Amino acid sequence: MFLADGWKDYELIDCDKGEKLERWGNRILVRPDPQIVWELDPTDRSPLWEQADARYVRSSTGGGSWHTFHKLPPSWTVNYHELTFGIKPMGFKHTGLFPEQAANWDWFSHIIQKSGRENVNVLNLFAYTGGATLAAASAGASVCHVDAAKGMVSWAKENAVLSGLSQRPIRYIVDDVKKFVQREIRRGRKYDGIIMDPPSYGRGPGGELWKIEQELYPLICLCMQVLSDDPLFFLVNTYTTGLSGSIMENIFRMTLRRQFGGSFAVDEVGLPVTSKSLVLPCGYSSRWQA
Repeated sequence: MFLADGWKDYELIDCDKGEKLERWGNRILVRPDPQIVWELDPTDRSPLWEQADARYVRSSTGGGSWHTFHKLPPSWTVNYHELTFGIKPMGFKHTGLFPEQAANWDWFSHIIQKSGRENVNVLNLFAYTGGATLAAASAGASVCHVDAAKGMVSWAKENAVLSGLSQRPIRYIVDDVKKFVQREIRRGRKYDGIIMDPPSYGRGPGGELWKIEQELYPLICLCMQVLSDDPLFFLVNTYTTGLSGSIMENIFRMTLRRQFGGSFAVDEVGLPVTSKSLVLPCGYSSRWQA
């Protein structure tokens, strides 16, 4: 498993009955997680469950809402090494950051830094609030950040300012990912590394429908056309249970491995539970490197 165990400002404290107890900086939140199918003995539960600042409660009719027990600020920040991110409770249980992805930030940052290249160009697709963008930029890369949601791109810019990276060469694009890559092919632009974190289901800014089971393989094939002749890495994150690690291995073997050689690894990415000898799985990461 790719383990995100380098955090100081984030902590997965405990997991029980479909919920996770997390510390984000100095705030404690409870959020639902369908992977937590076990139930703890009441004597084994962390006492911090009773000290949570807020809990996200799902509605029987869909969606849900935050129930606040102590006054929360509209937003606050957490740090990961030299990076700083704005955090705020959002709809659909999110906070604006996926902390398990720090395992991947460390992986590709090391590749960028050890490449010895003056210019490393990275394309970050479905880039959300910019965690991977800022990690790559901090490692010395020029980054093209693409997301269909204007609000998420604005948030990514704010995170760059918080991290002291606003002057780094980062290009922010609000666009449908597939259409953007097609235009990059026509423009002849090339990238040394590609990161993508696609949703299971979604719509682009023009209403374009995205279903990962149908769209992921064609998108990877498209992205192969914007890779440089000597690429460094390719990362795909998947959260859909129907896309197993073996399926991703087959896709990488038929695409990246066939064209560029190199090696790949596909495994679950996870967060350690600090009060137990447990690890919470958070989807799959598929990594190819030269």
